[in-house]
Amino acid sequence: MTTSSTTPASATLAGGCFWCIESAFNQVQGIELAVSGYAGGETDSPTYEQVCSGNTGHAEVVRLTYNPEQITYREILEIFFALHDPTQLNRQGNDVGTQYRSAVFYHDEAQKAEADAIIKEMTDDEIWPDPIVTEVVPLTNYYEAEAYHQSYFKNNPQNQYCAMVVAPKLAKFKKTFAERLR
Repeated sequence: MTTSSTTPASATLAGGCFWCIESAFNQVQGIELAVSGYAGGETDSPTYEQVCSGNTGHAEVVRLTYNPEQITYREILEIFFALHDPTQLNRQGNDVGTQYRSAVFYHDEAQKAEADAIIKEMTDDEIWPDPIVTEVVPLTNYYEAEAYHQSYFKNNPQNQYCAMVVAPKLAKFKKTFAERLR
């Protein structure tokens, strides 16, 4: 195994339920770690139950640690926008509430510029039939989700939500991004 001297970079993304986003990114080359968590709210150290109430202002997010020599931030955004519907305001499918919003929580101005650029390109190219509602906002806080949420799909494939929602999304993801998988 070779080691790289490249400093890992971070990205924080919200695209509905974090179980699907985390599971997909954990299979991508260049992603060192994908961790489910909460960002963008007012409550310190919120619990899953508090976030699910919709009263904390947090979104379910995935914090990525990645090697920029193996995957670019733009490539991460391309995968992210293929994993969810960025035109649904405060929801993804049957998951409804601000905690399921589409958001890019940027870590620096370069990430903001890249997110704004890709959204503009998708809008100009009319990739989606409806307007993109993805928020591009600075990361002001992040709280790691409870341990049982980490690798949830991998550890709970029999869960009804995982079988009915996550598994089909991941099957499509694997087909679309086969060349990017480990």
